[in-house]
Amino acid sequence: MSNGNMNLTLKVWRQKNAKTAGKMVTYPANDISPDMSFLEMLDVVNEGLILKGEDPIYFDHDCREGICGTCSLYINGRPHGPKQAITSCQLHMRSFYDGQTITIEPWRAAAFPVVKDLATDRSAFDRIQHAGGYVSVNTGGVPDANEIPIPKPIADEAFNSATCIQCGACVAACKNASAMLFVSAKISQLALLPQGQPERYQRVQNMVAQMDEEGFGNCTNTGACEAECPKSIKLTNIARLNGDFLTAKIFKSEEIHA
Repeated sequence: MSNGNMNLTLKVWRQKNAKTAGKMVTYPANDISPDMSFLEMLDVVNEGLILKGEDPIYFDHDCREGICGTCSLYINGRPHGPKQAITSCQLHMRSFYDGQTITIEPWRAAAFPVVKDLATDRSAFDRIQHAGGYVSVNTGGVPDANEIPIPKPIADEAFNSATCIQCGACVAACKNASAMLFVSAKISQLALLPQGQPERYQRVQNMVAQMDEEGFGNCTNTGACEAECPKSIKLTNIARLNGDFLTAKIFKSEEIHA
């Protein structure tokens, strides 16, 4: 277009709820600025649908700053779209071209049932976190950083694991809908720190058991989860989870906590 804006075609998954069949519906997205975020583009499309008396496209969002993990969109076959290490709300329309067709779907995993359209119920992650993602020690007040007896490489590794925003892109990217990257990140952020040691081995058993109960698939180490994670969580966390889980199974609980 002469003004630099784009006309696009959207193929969007529409589904009333988890118990009804869904289908792809085609919508035009006209006069879209390349400076819009992907969610702003959907807002524009929804405004047009509302003016026509149609049901707007339902999708999750909150902070729109890449930190809340709610904007779970499968865009042209990739979680969060064509760019790496960003969420859907950080994706801008300059990543697409005039006349392009964009396919938008929800996460597809048995453990993430569709709520409506593009929104899924990811409370399974919350239940996994509740199963063991905590510490029992009294951490007290906040000490000065240079008084914390943790080597910087270990502290950095724990922090990198803690950047997981629980968005579910790892599950969406995995051919088995495995949640191992998410679970391993939540386990690692505590297992690496002194405060996380009292529950370390009980934690990994409880969180893995809850993960299995929720119906997530097994990890086959293809690496798709790491490649699509918006926070670049590393596969080394899964290795740490497996090591802790094996240790917990080999030794008796009372010996582990001795």
